Amino acid sequence: MNDSEDRIILVDKPAGISSFGVVAKIRWLLKQKFGHKVKVGHAGTLDPFATGLLILLTGKMTKKSGEFLKLDKVYEATIKLGYVSSTGDPEGEIRSYSPNHPRLDFIESVLRDFVGEIEQTPPRFSAIKINGERAYKLARKGKEFEMPARRVKIYDISVLDYNYPELKILCHVSSGTYIRSLAEDIGTKLGTGAYCLELRRLKIGDLDVKDAEKIVFKKSLKQEKN
Repeated sequence: MNDSEDRIILVDKPAGISSFGVVAKIRWLLKQKFGHKVKVGHAGTLDPFATGLLILLTGKMTKKSGEFLKLDKVYEATIKLGYVSSTGDPEGEIRSYSPNHPRLDFIESVLRDFVGEIEQTPPRFSAIKINGERAYKLARKGKEFEMPARRVKIYDISVLDYNYPELKILCHVSSGTYIRSLAEDIGTKLGTGAYCLELRRLKIGDLDVKDAEKIVFKKSLKQEKN
């Protein structure tokens, strides 16, 4: 890290820790460096199971978070077919859905149907606020509520690898797109069911995870909850 308190920090987030855990770690490191508390914020979260590019802003740069929130993003995702998850990811309750093994050409035709502007319903286990409270908190309490659908744009989506039941895709999407929801919707169209097994964010706008810093987290930090 450089000597300025006001900067953009690109972090390659590991799996098993929330974005808020990363913020806490960077805040602690900066306090050790400067001898006083430095304001730290993020410009868009990643789920705890996900890895990849996370933009952190410190000091006066935290005022610029809005400039990054609306940028397009590129993800690499591994989707597990034939199963569904209560949360859309490996942290939920997993159950078998369909033993159907779709052909690659059928999968590619289904993926093409998602390119363009689509309507998407975000996961119930997400940080979206419903009447002032985070959706994931309501879901954990077993509360009944409806997630509002939103319009998002899928610029491109392609198959990187397919070895049933795992389908690896690369997708370039607009801000606000939930890859967990995209994985579930793909599973629905394929008739197999699906959830997002692994997720890695490669780019936010022109910023690339290749330029991000890797941070080592202690075991205790990995146990904190989003």
